[in-house]
Amino acid sequence: MTTNRLPTIFFGHGSPMNALEDNVCTREWTRIGGLLGAPKAILVISAHWYTRGTAVTAMERPPTIHDFGAFPQALFDVRYPAPGSPELAKRVAEVLAPLPVIQDQKWGLDHGTWSVLVKAFPKADIPVVQLSMDGTQPAAHHFEVGRRLAALRDEGVLIVGTGNVVHNLGRMNWDPSTPPYPWAARFNDLVKQCIASDTPQPMIDFQKAGPDAAASIPSPDHFLPFLYVLGTRQPGDAVTLVNDRVEHGSLSMLTVAFGDLAA
Repeated sequence: MTTNRLPTIFFGHGSPMNALEDNVCTREWTRIGGLLGAPKAILVISAHWYTRGTAVTAMERPPTIHDFGAFPQALFDVRYPAPGSPELAKRVAEVLAPLPVIQDQKWGLDHGTWSVLVKAFPKADIPVVQLSMDGTQPAAHHFEVGRRLAALRDEGVLIVGTGNVVHNLGRMNWDPSTPPYPWAARFNDLVKQCIASDTPQPMIDFQKAGPDAAASIPSPDHFLPFLYVLGTRQPGDAVTLVNDRVEHGSLSMLTVAFGDLAA
């Protein structure tokens, strides 16, 4: 392993209210951020930027996007004023060539990004760039993009995916004492088994993984960021799992890091 290689992390981000709350999951995000110190820049693949084609935020000052409704005003008041990095945006395009990468000037940082980073890196002083997910492409494409992005780990860039490996809002029970539905627990366990055995193919082929996967991933947007991070995994990477919990029956908060968090 290269001594300066940064880890790569998938955060199970859950509700945007986590940006305001102090709970077991957000405390883990804060702890992880403290272990990571100050990377040169952060590249985020969020469940909430799902596009046709591939784009990166390329502006100097990305706006904070409040891409939700029916939440308290305090959440709409949150700002995450991290700088952008046009240089990193261009570097991402170089790494992914010949895949066309749009240098976007309109999007910004959505809640999949800032609801986590406001806990992990509360000073908002590290440049942040978001990479969109091309919704027209199959799962193998997203994993392969992750494999190409892995080179950035040796360049001081922290690669972050945010979503949820089990995300079925339609089946959620808002009673916080609700245990995991059996299908959600089984699929969450399958994810961990594939991580432990370093066998990503069943995750790439999640659409063939039967009814548990179908119930856990009714739409791919929250699962695909995990495939990017899985693609960045390198031989010998340490594996750290935290927040291994399924909340409200059908929402996994599992967070996975590949690489030494305290390097």
